[in-house]
Amino acid sequence: MTYDASHIEVLEGLEGVRRRPGMYVGGTDLKALHHLVAEILDNATDEVVAGHANRIDVVLTREGAVSIQDNGRGMPVDFHPRYPDKSALEVILTKLHAGGKFNNKAYTTSGGLNGVGISVVNALSSKTVVIVERDGHCWRQSFSRGVPITALIQEGETRKRGTRVEFFPDRDIFPDVTFHVERILEMCRAKAYLNRGVRIHLSVEETGVLHEFYFPGGVKDYIDQWLADKRFIIEKKFSGMVDQQTEVANPIRLEWAMGWTYEEKGKVLSYCNTIPTLEGGTHESGLRAALLRGMREFAEARTLLPKGITIIADDVMDGLWAIISIFIHEPEFAGQTKERLASTWVTRQVESAVKDHLDHWLHGDVGQATLLVTAIVERAQDRMNRRKDLTQIKRKTATTRLTLPGKLTDCTVGDITQSELFIVEGDSAGGSAKQARNRYNQAVLPLRGKILNVEQANLEKFEKNTEIQSLITAIGTGYGRQFDISTLRYGRIVIMTDADVDGAHIASLLLTFFFRFMAPLIENGHLYLAQPPLYRLTAGSESWYALDDVEKEVLMQTIQKKKGKGGKVVKIDQSRFKGLGEMDPKQLRETTMDPGSRRLLRVFVDDSDLTHGTFNRLMGKKPSERFAFIQEKAPFAEGSLDI
Repeated sequence: MTYDASHIEVLEGLEGVRRRPGMYVGGTDLKALHHLVAEILDNATDEVVAGHANRIDVVLTREGAVSIQDNGRGMPVDFHPRYPDKSALEVILTKLHAGGKFNNKAYTTSGGLNGVGISVVNALSSKTVVIVERDGHCWRQSFSRGVPITALIQEGETRKRGTRVEFFPDRDIFPDVTFHVERILEMCRAKAYLNRGVRIHLSVEETGVLHEFYFPGGVKDYIDQWLADKRFIIEKKFSGMVDQQTEVANPIRLEWAMGWTYEEKGKVLSYCNTIPTLEGGTHESGLRAALLRGMREFAEARTLLPKGITIIADDVMDGLWAIISIFIHEPEFAGQTKERLASTWVTRQVESAVKDHLDHWLHGDVGQATLLVTAIVERAQDRMNRRKDLTQIKRKTATTRLTLPGKLTDCTVGDITQSELFIVEGDSAGGSAKQARNRYNQAVLPLRGKILNVEQANLEKFEKNTEIQSLITAIGTGYGRQFDISTLRYGRIVIMTDADVDGAHIASLLLTFFFRFMAPLIENGHLYLAQPPLYRLTAGSESWYALDDVEKEVLMQTIQKKKGKGGKVVKIDQSRFKGLGEMDPKQLRETTMDPGSRRLLRVFVDDSDLTHGTFNRLMGKKPSERFAFIQEKAPFAEGSLDI
């Protein structure tokens, strides 16, 4: 085949963005959809950071659009010197790498440094409307898929100022254009505590709910609220702020807040120029190094370290819940979606700044600091003891016999890529599952009732809970910091609960446990949800199964068309399963366990921070948070409650 100039394709304007959205927003999934919101919210926040705005209003409209308005300076509307026939607003909306963030004249630090954010949002939206209020006038321009559909129009006079952007994501690009309130709530909350003093309002027109976020104390205020239900080793939080803007070489503004809990697992939220760095980066490395050095030096100075014990970073980070936020000029990120900070010089400056404050904090209250560091030393001792005593759990063989849970009915295959563990609620369903399974590669573990809610339980309750310990032993990997996926006993772990509200609650409790203590199972694709049917439809000698009411109605129509030839009305018997225990083994095997006919959902996490927050709200100790979650979700559950 001839390869010549005719094969070279040139994409004009924003056409390249529409052709390859993954290069700009990471894909076309829900995460990418919400990245559009983040880009516009970043622009509004940049006006706050620059000191020109103190309020942002976000609206999720009934029509499916998102509107974001700030009270900043307002986007420039005068003609652009390079494009004398276009306003600066139109250039910003239709040209990649056009913006006021490539030099220090308009913004010293900002979240959107690439100059692509709003133009990419415009390109991937079926309609975008921009309204600017500045210099006593109101201006409006509309776009569709990156192309202007109106000129910039002056609509009248105003005393206000600011920019409002409203966009409708393009259904031709995104398979699902439904915005999730929880994700946008987290975005707004984060912007509010990262920019102390700003007021952010989120209005959801569908529900009529208005959320307001205001943290005058910044990250310190938020961490007090975020961790209100945690039990701390010491109540005193370590927080501080450093502003090194006077340094000519690498100016930096840094803010942090943190506390140590008795929990085994903690969480670090990190940001650069208000952009969440979900994969961490050099600022987290600097924080980690500062905490390790500070704790080691204090322990050595106070002779708190037993002979042969060394503190490592994991000992310090266990149970640590922290927020670190930095503002720097021209940050380097790994990837367009800015999920990992890569500016190498940041590590040293963060480590130095935090270490100085940590030393003063520890020595300012020696009694409290000693309690904290002693707890860290004890963790180091436990870690070393567990390493000595750790025995890998493997499948039973002729030479190796294990103390496995008595309720576990194991399979015989030794290859974990073929083996499956079904976690079933109750002995009744467990009995049916044991008869329905393939003995060669399917194991069954019945659990008694609802397991412990690990989001609310302390470590002592967790370790004493029989059902939890049975799960841990059967799976074989250990949990938390001692999790070792190389000792996994089953390639698939399937949560199999009744197809009703009670079953959904049990599944939620199990998912909470796996997310909190065995997250690598989810990350590596080992955790699944079975999809047992709720209905059985029978016409003559044939039977069909439906997962829910919607599928049942579709099946009813399909059966009628198939069987009702010549307009004949077909009698269809309907039966509703109250639980898995009501199914005979043949039905359970056919609908839920046989790989040839069953339906499984693989569990995955596409946004760890959002998932963490959702579990905390829904399963945590605060009834008010749970009630608010239910209120937000009520409109989506209308007509689908199973009571």
